[in-house]
Amino acid sequence: MTSPEETAAETSPYRVFLVDDHAVFRSGVRAELGREQDMKVVGEAGGVAEAVAGINATDPHVVLLDVHMPDGGGVAVLRGIGAGPVCLALSVSDAAEDVIAVIRAGARGYVTKTISGSELADGVRRVAGGDAVFSPRLAGFVLDSFTGRSNVPEPQLDPELDSLTPRELEVLRLLARGYTYREIAEELFISVKTVETHASNVLRKTQQSNRNALTRWAHSRRID
Repeated sequence: MTSPEETAAETSPYRVFLVDDHAVFRSGVRAELGREQDMKVVGEAGGVAEAVAGINATDPHVVLLDVHMPDGGGVAVLRGIGAGPVCLALSVSDAAEDVIAVIRAGARGYVTKTISGSELADGVRRVAGGDAVFSPRLAGFVLDSFTGRSNVPEPQLDPELDSLTPRELEVLRLLARGYTYREIAEELFISVKTVETHASNVLRKTQQSNRNALTRWAHSRRID
């Protein structure tokens, strides 16, 4: 006999968060997944900071993640959320360097935007269940990279950036956009004192002397 807990687990929908800077595309994905009885889109975002905040707030099972966005792209989102939901990259690009970069950053799979709605829904189920999912031929890029047979350059290490916590990265992005401490506090629902502490940590970890230098440092890494 099936227990109430097992029944609830079977009927509970997969919670999905959409990250893409094209609103029309997000609308189409939302409509496609809405046709699936076991799918629920719990949020969406068109930029990195908005995505990180939304993902942390909604706690989805799977994030469908665009690779290229004006303010940093999928890798920046992966760095911002840390170890959380499973991420499946969904991109128009099938370039080896894009595939390798997001997989190394923590994505569980990579599919192109030519995928059908039913295939995408199946990909969501599979990554949520622990599988790795790739569009045809893209898995070869990853295998070649991890076995040393790829001619794609390894992503450059950035120890200062990698040392930042997800919250510090959020504060850094807002500082780079010119937000005041009070505006950052309101945006992130934290106190001004906490913002000051995070900003101080960011300056120390990035080895920058002041906010102007930090902004230039962030812009040079496309963090804005």
